[in-house]
Amino acid sequence: MDFEAERRRLVSWLKRAGFLASAKVERALLAVPRELFVPEELRELAYDDRPLPIGHGQTISAPSVVARMTELLDPDVGHRVLEVGTGSGYQAAVLAEIVAPTGAPRESWGHVWSIERIPELAEQARRNLERAGYSDRVTVVVGDGTLGYPEEAPYDRIMVTAAAPSIPPPLLEQLRVGGRLVAPIGDRWSQRLVVAEKTPRGVETWEDIEVLFVPLVGRYGWHP
Repeated sequence: MDFEAERRRLVSWLKRAGFLASAKVERALLAVPRELFVPEELRELAYDDRPLPIGHGQTISAPSVVARMTELLDPDVGHRVLEVGTGSGYQAAVLAEIVAPTGAPRESWGHVWSIERIPELAEQARRNLERAGYSDRVTVVVGDGTLGYPEEAPYDRIMVTAAAPSIPPPLLEQLRVGGRLVAPIGDRWSQRLVVAEKTPRGVETWEDIEVLFVPLVGRYGWHP
């Protein structure tokens, strides 16, 4: 299968469907080889617009959701980004390609820290990221993502890739003033993407599309 041609076809469809608008997100989706982040037996489905199982009850999100969440987050070169829910590592690679573009001077690079609660998935994501060439731009940490990662705070952008009943307070604390967070908020069966911006006056939020994510498990999420 010609994965590069499939990637171009998918990105073209995402633009026509309205999920993809900015040049930087388009470039990142064209650059990151999604087939390296799905199980080998499912690689022929890598560029279908649907979630795929990656083991341990987790999934890699549909490309349209990845595109929409990245557009809403609006990361930029040099940003420090926290991702909650590493999964396969694909979303982290897309973010890394924007904040630390391949070919750009390293001194201009930002970085992505990604938290995964399942050690086996974290290790799998590290291998995927190394194979795809992003291990120097993404640090995968094992832990409770609802607590964030205070060691590297504050962050310019925070993305949550699992469904929470509300935005975990530690994540808002670790977001810098002027920063933005995107998360699926709702119950276990239906959520909406919520965008939160931290301003000097407080946190302003608004809702976007309806989505369906696996539950965010942790102190400020759902119980296992």
